[in-house]
Amino acid sequence: MATATAPIRLEVKDFKAEVPPDWCPGCGDFGVLNALFRACAELEIHPHEMLVVSGIGCSSNLPGFIKSYGVHSLHGRALPFATGAKLANHALTVIATGGDGDGYGIGLNHFIQAMRRNINLTYIVMNNEVYGLTTGQVSPTSEVGMKTKTTPHGNLEGMLNPMTLALATGCGYVARGFSGDPKHLMKLYMDGIQYPGFALIDVFSPCVTFNKQNTFDWFRKHVYRLEDKGHDPSDYHVAMDRAMEWGDKIPIGLIYKNPNPRPSLDLQDPGLLAGPLVHQPVVLSKGQKWQCIEEFM
Repeated sequence: MATATAPIRLEVKDFKAEVPPDWCPGCGDFGVLNALFRACAELEIHPHEMLVVSGIGCSSNLPGFIKSYGVHSLHGRALPFATGAKLANHALTVIATGGDGDGYGIGLNHFIQAMRRNINLTYIVMNNEVYGLTTGQVSPTSEVGMKTKTTPHGNLEGMLNPMTLALATGCGYVARGFSGDPKHLMKLYMDGIQYPGFALIDVFSPCVTFNKQNTFDWFRKHVYRLEDKGHDPSDYHVAMDRAMEWGDKIPIGLIYKNPNPRPSLDLQDPGLLAGPLVHQPVVLSKGQKWQCIEEFM
C-alpha cells in the first residue's frame, strides 16, 4: 500500500546559484540577495515557478546569483520585460530587480507606467544613491551637495523621492528596507510578493566603494522602523507624510498598503481569463478565423 510522503521543505540553499556573487566585498547587495533567498524559501516558491528580471548595473547582476528563471535585460527596461512575462504566464512569481540609476533614471517612465497598470509583480530597487557600475557618478537619488565624479563641487540637482512618486502614481504597496537589517527586509519581501498587485520595495543598499557618504554606519544612525512608531500603513495621507521624511530620521518598513487593492491588470485582461497565454492553444478555431475576417472586412 502506497503511503503519502511529506513535501520537501525548501531551504535557502535551494535558491543559491552555482555562480557566486561577484560584488565588492561588503556591498549591500549581498544582504538584499540573502534576504530574498530566505523569503522565497519561507513562501515555498519553487525555483521553476519564479522569474527574476533585471536591467543593467551592479545590482542588476542579481538574476545570475539566484536559482530561478532569470533575464538580464536592457538598461532601464526590466519592468516592461517583467510585464510581458507576467502577462504571458501570470502563474509565475515575477520579481524585478535593479538599482536607483537603472530604475529611477533611464527607467523612470517604465517605473511609472508599470505602477499605473498595476501589474502583479514585485520590484526590488537597490538604492545606493550613486552609479556604482560606472564607478561613482551622481544618480537620481543622490543627495543635494553630494560630491561624485560628475559633481566634484557638489550635486546641484534635486533628489528624487521614489516613495512619494510611487504613492502619487497609485502604487498599492510601498515599502523601504535596509540591507543591514536582513530579517526586517525579508518580511517586507514576503509581504510584497504576496500583495495582489504592483509592489515596490526600495532598499538602502550601501555602495562601499564609491559612496563614502551614505554608508552602513550612516544609515544605522538615521533609519528607524515605522512599526516601532505605531504607523498605520493603510492611511494614504499619513503614508505620504512618512514618505517625505528625510534628514536626521528616515523611515523604513511598510509605508503604505492599500486596504482595498484594485484588481491587477493580469486579472482583468479578457485574453487571460482562460489561463496563462503559454497554456492556451495557439491555433484559431474556424469560428475565430471568420470572426477576425469579418471584423476587418
